[in-house]
Amino acid sequence: MKKISKGLFLSIAIALIATLLGNVFPIIGSAVFAIIIGLLLNNTIGTPADFQPGIKFSSKKILQASIVLLGFSLSIQDIQSTGLSSLSVTLITIVIAFISAFLIGKWLHIPMNTTTLIGVGTAICGGSAIAAVSPIIDAKDEEVALSISTIFLFNIVAVFLFPFIGHLMNLTDSGFGLWAGTAINDTSSVVAAGYSYSESAGDYATIVKLTRATLIIPVSLLIAGIQLYKKRRSAEKVSLKQIFPWFILWFIVASVVSSTGILPEVFITSAKWLSRFMIAMALASIGLSANFKELLKTGAKPVLLGLITWFFVAASSLLVQFIQGQL
Repeated sequence: MKKISKGLFLSIAIALIATLLGNVFPIIGSAVFAIIIGLLLNNTIGTPADFQPGIKFSSKKILQASIVLLGFSLSIQDIQSTGLSSLSVTLITIVIAFISAFLIGKWLHIPMNTTTLIGVGTAICGGSAIAAVSPIIDAKDEEVALSISTIFLFNIVAVFLFPFIGHLMNLTDSGFGLWAGTAINDTSSVVAAGYSYSESAGDYATIVKLTRATLIIPVSLLIAGIQLYKKRRSAEKVSLKQIFPWFILWFIVASVVSSTGILPEVFITSAKWLSRFMIAMALASIGLSANFKELLKTGAKPVLLGLITWFFVAASSLLVQFIQGQL
């Protein structure tokens, strides 16, 4: 606990300030304020090394815990209907992500490992997907770091850009939630963009995103199969324990318990408030992890690959929704 205390307390302090600002300026929201404050702090005065364990803990474990708590305020019926209704859009955008990443990566002469990692990060769930797939394809550390940096850049951009475009297009809460949930890379950024648009959009986007994240299992198995078939290298064994986002299971359990009606209203209200506060903590930590100088070292080609792939995913999500009459 002592190892993570400094970074954890810093994320709590930023979340408190962000929550106060979010109450004053609800159109922006605490999540966006949290990531802005974190970004400004880390890229001006910097963050000491002994704060990093707590910051990393907050950006991963606190975020996962906040999603579980959110489950208490959502009925299992809503989760089921939203997840199923979004599945067609999700599957199409995943296919688009991999096809566009492969073609653009080939055009830009980017190594296959980097192309695969950026593709899977854009298609599924950002850095988590990259971490799951990297041992399967035997990716080098620099390839992993390069891919995560590229994806992280667009996660930050999405938090600010998506709500702005959503309002310009006058998207409904469900329309924006489906768009954000299928087109933004990382869970944290989906949550931030969704709730800055509206509470309903945030709930919808979170469910869609969690549905999308579970697809890391079949995608990882498929990539492992391709690696074995090509015999380029012996693919590492795929462990379900390593690649499955287990917090999603607890999110569903929380929703099932809440749907029984046995929990008092004060518990559900408190869980929802705490969830939103912990989301602000996680996003503050993500802002504290972003170093613009390091991101600039990424290089133009991987960033261009990530940008074009992301554009195709975002555009295809809107197009499929339009064709299906969901916009």
